[in-house]
Amino acid sequence: MGLGLYLLSLAVSVALIVHCFKTGRNTLWIMALMFLPVAGSIAYVIVEVLPDLRRSRTVRKATQGVRKTLDPERDLRQFKGVANVSGDVASRQRYADELVRQGRPDEAVEEYRQCLTGLFEHDPKLLQGLAFAQFAAGDATGTRDTLDRLIAKNPDHQSPDGHLLYARALQAEGNFAKALAEYQVLAGYFPGAEAAVRYAQLLNQQGQGDTAQQVLTDLLERSKIAPAHYRNAQREWLTLAQRELGGSR
Repeated sequence: MGLGLYLLSLAVSVALIVHCFKTGRNTLWIMALMFLPVAGSIAYVIVEVLPDLRRSRTVRKATQGVRKTLDPERDLRQFKGVANVSGDVASRQRYADELVRQGRPDEAVEEYRQCLTGLFEHDPKLLQGLAFAQFAAGDATGTRDTLDRLIAKNPDHQSPDGHLLYARALQAEGNFAKALAEYQVLAGYFPGAEAAVRYAQLLNQQGQGDTAQQVLTDLLERSKIAPAHYRNAQREWLTLAQRELGGSR
């Protein structure tokens, strides 16, 4: 073994010994890593490290991301196969949701309509899924009609995402006054920053820049004292809020 290769194997062995100490592994591994740096390192990685990596959420997400990049319709085919075999509403809904994610909302609309029969004719989750598919297909009026039906048949149903979709549908229809009223309510309770930003954007479009500035300022001030995970999750919308605030002055 050349000197360079030997030093590399020694460095790997030392790193794995540190890992062994930190993670509380069996100390017998330390002996193996010290006296058999190459074979011991290979065995340690196979037995101790790889299983942990497979269980890691970060690694699983990365693996799923690679799979989706290489085969973006893999989930779609899988969900379609399950839906065709089982025929149950839950599997067909998963398939319809994936159709929307894949940019095929018209097909998703038909899938949802087929689900909305019998006992599931007024199911709130299915109606909301249909509304999202209709909006993705560019049918704002159909979206609003579906959400009106959802509330009429399920008056106790509450969904911030569904409420936001309703406001967006009103805006897309050109009913700006009612959309602003819905956004104003949403801005006070919506769990993320999107509703407040969309509210401010529409206020700016309607010539109400001062109110838009106040909405954005309040949002950004609240975000400063929010947990870090909130700011990370909402980074895109908070960045847009800062941009909108600068543009509305």
